[in-house]
Amino acid sequence: MSNTYGNRPERLGGTATVVRPDATAGRGEERPGEASTYYGMPLIKKATWSWEIMLYFFLGGLAGGSFLVSTLADLRGSVKDAALVRAGRFIALICMIISPILLIKDLGRPGRFHHMFRILKLRSAMSLGTWAITVFGICCGLTTAHQLAKDGLLNRFPPLARFMKAFPVKVIEVIGSVFGLVVASYTGVLLSATAVPVWARARHILGPLFLSSGLSTALASLSLLLSLGRSKQDTLERLDSAEIITMATELGLISTLPRVLGPLAKPLFKGRVGVLFMAGTMGSGLLVPLFTRLGWKLTRKPMPRALNIVASLMVLVGGILLRYTWIVAGRGSADDPQATHYYNALERKRGS
Repeated sequence: MSNTYGNRPERLGGTATVVRPDATAGRGEERPGEASTYYGMPLIKKATWSWEIMLYFFLGGLAGGSFLVSTLADLRGSVKDAALVRAGRFIALICMIISPILLIKDLGRPGRFHHMFRILKLRSAMSLGTWAITVFGICCGLTTAHQLAKDGLLNRFPPLARFMKAFPVKVIEVIGSVFGLVVASYTGVLLSATAVPVWARARHILGPLFLSSGLSTALASLSLLLSLGRSKQDTLERLDSAEIITMATELGLISTLPRVLGPLAKPLFKGRVGVLFMAGTMGSGLLVPLFTRLGWKLTRKPMPRALNIVASLMVLVGGILLRYTWIVAGRGSADDPQATHYYNALERKRGS
C-alpha cells in the first residue's frame, strides 16, 4: 500500500493475509509487487452502468424536485403561480415516464423487471427506490390528469373530467411530494450502499447532495420554461431566491468532500473527471449561476429573461455532470485496490 493511504500493515478478513507497503500477499505469505488483484481478480467489481442510468439519476431528481415545487406553489393558493404549478406537474410526469424505461433498459434481463415488485425490503435502497418510483409515478399521473381537466382538455369525456376536477388533488400532492423526495435522493443512497470506496465513504453526503441537486435542477428547468413564456415576474423572482438557497446548499455539501474523503477523493477531483466535476458541476453549473443571480438580487432589478435562460441551462448541464462524474469516479475508485484497503482500514478503526 502506498504512502498516500498510510504505511501501517493491515490484516485482512481475520486471515493470515497481510498487506504491507509495496507488497501483495496470499494466505500466509508475502511477495513483492503492487496489491492490485485477489488471485488474479479485481478486489471489488465496478459498476457497468451506461448512459441510461446516468440520465435516469438526473431525471429522477428533476421529477421529485419539480413535483415538490409545484405542490408548494399549489398549496400556497396564489392564482399568479398557476403556470408554475402546471409546468411542475408536466415536467414531473414526463420525467417519470422516461425514467422507468431507462432503468428497465439497463437491466441485464429487461423482460424480468416485474420481479422487483415481488417483495419489499426496507433495508434495500434498490427495493425502496423501486416502490417509491411506482407510487410517485401514480401521483404524477393523477395530478397531471387533474390539471388536464382544469385546462379543459378532458371535456370530450365529461364523466372523467368531472371526476378529475373533484379529485382531492392536494392530498395526492402531499403524498407524492414525500415519495418524490425519496426518488430524488435515493440514487445517492444507492451509490453509498455499495463497497466502492469513494461512494461508501461519502454515505452521509450523497443522499442530501443528490436531493439538493434535484431541487436546483428542478427550479432551473421551471425558471427556464417560465422565462420562455409570459409568466409573472414575481414568480420568477421567487424561483431565483429558491435557486440561490439550493445551489448554496449543494456547494456547501460539495465543500465537505475533500475533508470527508481524504485520499479517496482522488478519482473525483483529479484527471478528466476532476476537470468536469470542478469546472462543469462546481464552476459553470453552480458558482457562475449562483453569483449571477446574487448580483442581480443586489441591484434590486429583475434579471433579464435571456440571462435567466442561460443561467438555468448551465445549472441543468451541471446537474447532469454531477451524476456522470460520481459514477465514473466510482469506477476509478473500484479499480484502485489501495483505495479499497484504505477504506477497509478506516471502517475497522471506526468499528473498534
